[in-house]
Amino acid sequence: MGGGNVTRRAITICVLAAVLVSAAGVSFAARPPKDLEQAWKRYMAVDAAEQPLLRYPFSSCFRSAARQYGLPETLLLALARGESFFDPRAVSDRNCHGLMQIQWPATARELGVNRLEDLYDPCTNIRAGAAYLRKMLDRYDRNLHLALAAYNYGPGRIRKDSPHAVPKGARWYSGYIYHHLQAILRGDRGSGMKKGKGDTLRDERKWEIIAFSQPYRAASFLAYVEDRAPALSLDWFRTGLNRYQVVMLYRSERELADGRQAIERLGLHSSL
Repeated sequence: MGGGNVTRRAITICVLAAVLVSAAGVSFAARPPKDLEQAWKRYMAVDAAEQPLLRYPFSSCFRSAARQYGLPETLLLALARGESFFDPRAVSDRNCHGLMQIQWPATARELGVNRLEDLYDPCTNIRAGAAYLRKMLDRYDRNLHLALAAYNYGPGRIRKDSPHAVPKGARWYSGYIYHHLQAILRGDRGSGMKKGKGDTLRDERKWEIIAFSQPYRAASFLAYVEDRAPALSLDWFRTGLNRYQVVMLYRSERELADGRQAIERLGLHSSL
C-alpha cells in the first residue's frame, strides 16, 4: 500500500536532483569566493578575534586549544562543525577519528597521540587538531587557505611555492570550512534558526533529507528547499567519500515532527 506515492516522491527527487544544478540562488558552498585566499585573509584581519555567539559542545576545550596555539576559536569550531558536527565518536572512511577527524595512526602519532582511544577524548582531539592546523599555518606562512588545504590533503600534496596549483578537492575543502565558518560567525544553527547568545548546540541532531555524490548538487538542493521552507533549520555536510548530506537540524521531537511535515508537503522524504 502507498507504493504509488513513494514512487512519485522518488521521481520528484530524481528530477529535482537533475535540474537543480542550474538553479539560481545556489548557496555559498556551491559558489565559494572567487579568491579563497583573500576571503581567509579578510577573516583573519577582521573577524578572527570575534567570540562565538553560541555556546557549543566542549566549549572550554575549544577555548583552551585556541589560546594554546594562537588560533581563532571560531576557526576551530568551524573545523569541528564541518568535520564531525561536534561528534566526538565520528569515524571516517579514511580512518580519521573524533571531533577534528585526526588520521590514525600517522598524523595522530606525529601529534603525540599514541593510543586510538585517546582520539575520542574531546579535549585531546581538539588540541591535536589545533596543533596540526598551527603547524600547517606556520609551514605556509600564515596562508590559511593553503593551511586548510594541507590539513585535508596532507602537506606533501600542497606546494608552498605554487599556491594556485592547489588540487581541486583541497580547494573545495577550504571553501567547505569557510561555509561552516559563516554559520559560526552568524550564530545560527542553520538557515532557519536565529542567533541566541548563550544558547547551546549540545542537544542538536541531524535528520537526513537526501544525500548526493556531488557537493554542488547538495548545495543546489539545499537552496531549493530553503526557498520553499525558510523556517526550517537546514544545512549540508560531507559525511563520507563522495557523500554529501542535506539535513534538517532539530533540538526536540516537536521540531523534528514539524520539520518532517514541512518536508512531506514538498513531496520529499529522507528514506528515499
